[in-house]
Amino acid sequence: MINAAAVRDPITVTPLRGGVYMLQGSGGNIGVLPGRGGAVMVDAGVAVSRRKMESALRKLGASRVRYLVNTHWHFDHTGGNRWVHEHGARIIATPNTLRDLSRSIRVVEWAHTFPPVAAAARPTVTVASQRTFTVDGRSVRLRPYGPGHTNGDLSAYVTRANVLFTGDTFWNNLYPFIDWETGGSINGMIRSANQNIAMAGTDTIVVPGHGPVGRRADLVRFRDMLVAIRDRVAGLKRRGLTMEQAVAARPTRPFDATWGQGLIGPDLFTRLVYRGV
Repeated sequence: MINAAAVRDPITVTPLRGGVYMLQGSGGNIGVLPGRGGAVMVDAGVAVSRRKMESALRKLGASRVRYLVNTHWHFDHTGGNRWVHEHGARIIATPNTLRDLSRSIRVVEWAHTFPPVAAAARPTVTVASQRTFTVDGRSVRLRPYGPGHTNGDLSAYVTRANVLFTGDTFWNNLYPFIDWETGGSINGMIRSANQNIAMAGTDTIVVPGHGPVGRRADLVRFRDMLVAIRDRVAGLKRRGLTMEQAVAARPTRPFDATWGQGLIGPDLFTRLVYRGV
């Protein structure tokens, strides 16, 4: 479904602030910061979008990519790693993301085994703690979260523009996927949501992994939704309900109209939460 949508849909470009852009139409949201010595990209989308992505980058004056930040290992954020590396980019990620891209991973909910990616598509620089690098006088701060959506989540904050890229620790108006196979959990998602709230000011532009651009208030809404559903599902589990019985009880119902209309539906999200409470 994700690859088919990427083949079908155009790449849309949204100017954010301070010469920072968000690109959509190739899996997860992508950030681009053009620069004289080459662009900074945050995530690379899926591989099938290469030609459309290259065209969009050229229009932004970003025909060369200097740095690519992987916010986590999932293919809808790293599928373009190889072609971006061919542009000369250094690929930056957490050590766990490098490890996950270098091995086979079976994701039960997707009924799919992801093989190791080619060596040319793997991160070349790892970030285990906060690190800031500067491109054309503009600073980009990278900060690992700890286990949340996966075990290798990484944020990217463009300081002067006050733009925060959260990867999949934040899905705006969408239920998120939680990757149990690589250390994700509902409680970890809540911890990451609280970290995002702490990093964002009232004027910060927040780019989620999926969904429209948000602000700090949207991060709070997302965190509150996660907490409420976690508590509802935990209550059902404490009463002895099985996973399927908990799904049938529809604990997400009050939130479904807003959050449940995307790739992760109410039933799947309930199952993901149930596993961790």
